[in-house]
Amino acid sequence: MPIATVNPANGETLRTFDAQGEDEIERRLAAADAALREYRTTGFAERARLLNRAADLLDEDRQDIARTMTLEMGKPIGAARAEAAKCAKAMRWYAAHAEELLGDEHPSPADVEDSGASRAYVHYRPLGTVLAVMPWNFPLWQVVRFAAPALMAGNTGLLKHASNVPQTALYLGELFRRAGFPAGCFQTLLVGSGAIEAILRDSRVAAATLTGSEPAGRAVASVAGDEVMHTVLELGGSDPFLVLPSADVAKAARTAVTARVQNNGQSCIAAKRFIVHTEVYEEFAERFTVGMRDLSVGDPLEESTDVGPIASEKGRSDLEELVDDAVRQGAHVLCGGGRPEGLTGGLERGWFYAPTVLSGITPAMRIHREETFGPVATLYRADSLDEALDVANDTPFGLSSNVWTRDAEESRRCVRDLQAGGVFFNGMTASHPALPFGGVKRSGYGRELAGHGIREFCNATTVWYGAQGGL
Repeated sequence: MPIATVNPANGETLRTFDAQGEDEIERRLAAADAALREYRTTGFAERARLLNRAADLLDEDRQDIARTMTLEMGKPIGAARAEAAKCAKAMRWYAAHAEELLGDEHPSPADVEDSGASRAYVHYRPLGTVLAVMPWNFPLWQVVRFAAPALMAGNTGLLKHASNVPQTALYLGELFRRAGFPAGCFQTLLVGSGAIEAILRDSRVAAATLTGSEPAGRAVASVAGDEVMHTVLELGGSDPFLVLPSADVAKAARTAVTARVQNNGQSCIAAKRFIVHTEVYEEFAERFTVGMRDLSVGDPLEESTDVGPIASEKGRSDLEELVDDAVRQGAHVLCGGGRPEGLTGGLERGWFYAPTVLSGITPAMRIHREETFGPVATLYRADSLDEALDVANDTPFGLSSNVWTRDAEESRRCVRDLQAGGVFFNGMTASHPALPFGGVKRSGYGRELAGHGIREFCNATTVWYGAQGGL
């Protein structure tokens, strides 16, 4: 993929960039390593001052960077502004809480008295330079949720962003520079995927984090494993959305529409499989289908647009293949099922796909197993909670899940039995700075955000003093 900004709403190439060569990559690796030697010794107060300044600058830049994101990957402009605001909030959260989250941990003296220690504790130290391989779908948020905790922990960062969001990637590097972080603390690498392995194998890189597809995660984890390097992976998702008999069906259906088409349906944690108890299936299916059909599809720069384009032509083709395969094997199209009609003014050349609801899904269909990255929902009928859980877990992914119920026993069952990194009741899955985020199975490993996320980029160091140490 060329490093270029291509507007997915009309297919127009706006800017292209040359990939950085080996000499430039070496210069940036050396700068990160040099910055680490001093930055790792700074105190939390200084790191917080710098990160809060970055948050202030991001707030000032919100409208401009939102427009850049929309032009690069097609998210509706209102969602782009909200993403920028969320990033500033996360920066401030880590600035306020990092020192507490990474405070020394002291076990009870009675628990360690037989170790021969006069005192012992756990101290958190930065790992070093962290390489982040990030996707295009949330081009600010995915980066900030790694960068904010990593920088507050005293690490330096290198960003290899998706090749279709180069302007957002360059903005991020400049943002931290403008905020006053020392030169080399956070740098953007404009490189293709072919350059990643050599960077991972460089001894100056201590850890890696990736958000993206399962194949990309496998590739990075394979090299990192060979180098015995710590990694955090957040990969795909095919999140279930369970609606049980006690649910507020009208509210569940309204939320389901938003949960499916957020970010034009291109979100790992978007609800994708809607598993509805037979007692409320007909009502939910009707309300949900009407809600999906009524969405406004069009120019993502228009405030009234609900759903913009798929971010790439290949992404739309992949989506079309999944839907066409399902229809050939007997799935029913309740709405959508193809490219929207009536787009004009150049939008007819964009990579749009109509909000779609499919029912009659069977395990033989690819869409039952593969992630749908676009505004396409699959609808399942279940006769019991047991059946609903079986369908929900019948996926290689396990990122998050949504459950609509007002029954306490049903909620306990779902917390116990859903194979996912999160269970959200009577609402849609969302990431938040104070809550850990990540998945199980082929959705990856490790956690981002909260205390779990900042400690991923730290060395938990055991400190032990002997009884006769005199210290």
